[in-house]
Amino acid sequence: MSERRETEAEGNAATPTTDRNDGTGVKVLVIEDEETIAEFVSMGLSYVGYQVAVAGNGRQGLDEFHRLKPDLVVLDVMLPEIDGFAVLRQIRLQSDVPVVMLTARGEVDDRVRGLDLGADDYLPKPFKFKELLARSRAVLRRRTPEVAPILSFGPLSLRRDTRDVTLDGETILLTPREFDLLEFLMRHPRQILSRGTIIDRVWGYDFQGETNVVEVHVSALRQKLGPHRELIQTVRGVGYTLRV
Repeated sequence: MSERRETEAEGNAATPTTDRNDGTGVKVLVIEDEETIAEFVSMGLSYVGYQVAVAGNGRQGLDEFHRLKPDLVVLDVMLPEIDGFAVLRQIRLQSDVPVVMLTARGEVDDRVRGLDLGADDYLPKPFKFKELLARSRAVLRRRTPEVAPILSFGPLSLRRDTRDVTLDGETILLTPREFDLLEFLMRHPRQILSRGTIIDRVWGYDFQGETNVVEVHVSALRQKLGPHRELIQTVRGVGYTLRV
């Protein structure tokens, strides 16, 4: 039995044993050029409630990634036009979305390369669908940890339940969007966040407003931080970071 057929058989056999609707609302992009594999992975993920889109080559995969803004990417390595490693590199320039790589390659060097480029997990073919599903759930859990009701960073304290913010113990008044922006920065302290990532997470993937919206809100937020405005630092050509 070929790897493709073995994978298909194992995957289809496992699919009916999963619980339905555990992935409701999660958008998954499957980038896979083998139509049979793409079909059974798509069917299996759809069965458990995920919203699935499929791309058959690397270039189409990047186009779909920009359009869909998925919560998870299942990415094959050996793709036509643009290979999976190059696709992953482009994704990581603009997003921290979880990525599970699928490939017929089992060599350690290829797995290490994928992980070094930012893949969250690596699943060689042939595989069972239930293992792909388990790995997908695991990387989604790792990327969406529980957020504490109170976030603190240096002189800043933010209460998520009451949407109150204090600076050196004094309350500062923020607009709803300024609060959301500050909360996102405080949830990812010291991480460099690109402008595109901030728009996706704070304004939403379908935002169609002004192109300088992030800069305008960062400037307004810095003014309200007064003597602590330097907490929000600009990384030229990349984005912003919350850093002492």
